[in-house]
Amino acid sequence: MNAMRFSGPALRERLDLYERLMRLDKPIGILLLLWPTLWGLWLSALGRPDWRVVWIFVLGTVLMRSAGCVINDLADRDFDPHVARTSQRPLAAGQVSVREALLLFTALVACAVVVVLPLRSWLLGALCVAALFLAASYPFTKRFLAIPQAYLGVAFGFGIPMAYAAQLGAVPAEAWWLLLANVLWAIAYDTEYAMVDRVDDLKIGIRTSAITFGRFDVAAVMLCYALALALIGAVGYGLGLGVFFYAGLVVAAAIAGYHYTLIRERSPARCFKAFLHNNWLGASVFAGIAVDFLAAKGISG
Repeated sequence: MNAMRFSGPALRERLDLYERLMRLDKPIGILLLLWPTLWGLWLSALGRPDWRVVWIFVLGTVLMRSAGCVINDLADRDFDPHVARTSQRPLAAGQVSVREALLLFTALVACAVVVVLPLRSWLLGALCVAALFLAASYPFTKRFLAIPQAYLGVAFGFGIPMAYAAQLGAVPAEAWWLLLANVLWAIAYDTEYAMVDRVDDLKIGIRTSAITFGRFDVAAVMLCYALALALIGAVGYGLGLGVFFYAGLVVAAAIAGYHYTLIRERSPARCFKAFLHNNWLGASVFAGIAVDFLAAKGISG
């Protein structure tokens, strides 16, 4: 990008481009990252999380998801122009330079580090480094992993062990089971997302679960939903959670069933609608957890 082009647009226009690069105009990614983090925060604290920790994790989620979007577009800048849905992203369209994107990514990561510093935990710090590696490396897994969505699930769910580390100073087995549940959920919703771009992805050589599963894609999505909810249910059972928790899982299962009606014909528009609707599945699980702890507190009080 030459100097004239860089200095031409108004500041507001450039900020709008950076906002689009970070996908702040499309908050579904933040929500899909936030819900499992909140599961971890509430379960690790048995319904009574430290609110300072909660706010730190919410802000950190926004910052790291934004950084992940920037590094994703940097990695895919040679592919995105050939995919209809991504061709107008700022990097793909040449509206933002690689240097600008790198500076923005660095600034976002630096802000995330500053946000988490008050927690002063070596274990959490180590997990933060791992989370940064996962976020930065995920975009490149689409070149060689048959199901890169599984890697995405680890990256999107790493707030779970981090939440346990922040509040307990340790990461018990239940945190890793919850992380596995999130991996399965991510495979489900991101396969729906990948079904939208399957034709373009086949042309450019990107690997996705939608391509790997082939004609079994719908069955694989539904199986992953079922396994994810079963694992979450098992964790809740181990913690002695009650009827409201299971009610949340039933609502989440009903939502997954609705997604089947959307994706069974493999219409790109309806598959994308199912992907976006996963916000409500994650919210239902969290609502069940939070209400169950509130109800138990009310009874004991």
